[in-house]
Amino acid sequence: MDKGPLINGQRIDKRKGSGISISKYISYLFLIILCVIWIVPVVFGITTSFRSQTEVVSSGFRMFPKEWIFDNYIAILNNTSTAPILRWLMNSLFIATMHTFLVVVVISITGYGYSRMKFRGRDTLFFTLLGISFFPGVVNLIPSYKIIDALGWVNTSWAMIIPGLAGMGNLFLVRQFMNGIPKELDESAHVDGAGHFRIYASIIVPLMKPILIVCGLFSFTGSWNDFLWPVIVFTDVDKMPVTAGLLLLQDIYGNYRMIGQLMGSAILAIIPTLVLFLFAQKYFVQSINLNSGIKG
Repeated sequence: MDKGPLINGQRIDKRKGSGISISKYISYLFLIILCVIWIVPVVFGITTSFRSQTEVVSSGFRMFPKEWIFDNYIAILNNTSTAPILRWLMNSLFIATMHTFLVVVVISITGYGYSRMKFRGRDTLFFTLLGISFFPGVVNLIPSYKIIDALGWVNTSWAMIIPGLAGMGNLFLVRQFMNGIPKELDESAHVDGAGHFRIYASIIVPLMKPILIVCGLFSFTGSWNDFLWPVIVFTDVDKMPVTAGLLLLQDIYGNYRMIGQLMGSAILAIIPTLVLFLFAQKYFVQSINLNSGIKG
């Protein structure tokens, strides 16, 4: 029986190595299948945006068009009245950017309070709010709309920028990350005469960069992809974000005469978040380790 080669005084069992290789190949095969299942509809949607309407309705399922055309994108960009896609994209960019910036400010300050400042009922309040956050967001739709309407924010960007700034999911991540930062740093700063704001701005925030970037990415993509809330609070076509605009496009293009334009609009809508993820994906990996801000 061949027990395998002798390496560094230890004999390698070929059967064991073969088993590991087979399991690895099975894992790769499974991942490839999942990748294909995910990417085929995306590729088909992209290629459909380059098809003529005649080909869409006559050729059935074809992964690639017989003739690549850009008429759909030209029509989308030229439509500035019933479906101003560029204006919608700019509206979404402004809303998502402002929302993300304010989220980072709010959760970093609030996380500092829950992690570093001592006051009666701190942990009870935090976990109570965390438990309330498990209720479905749809439960708050009517009260939230009443508040937005009372503030006069209907059909304004503030209706999407302000709600959700103190999301408990992001706040939980920030608090847990901050708990991993040694409190000896705070004590040393206190000895040197630094107050809470100085400690927060000069010590805590620089160490929290990975988790703040990740929470910012979550907030940006969540705000950009939000669908139900903007449909409720926006009725003015020119002020809509792109998600509400895509619903309007379904009504305009839902007669199956402009499927290519509908797919082209959807593709344009996903480009910003895709680019953002490609440039910031390393921070998602760093966020897995809640103590990645501490080195050495």
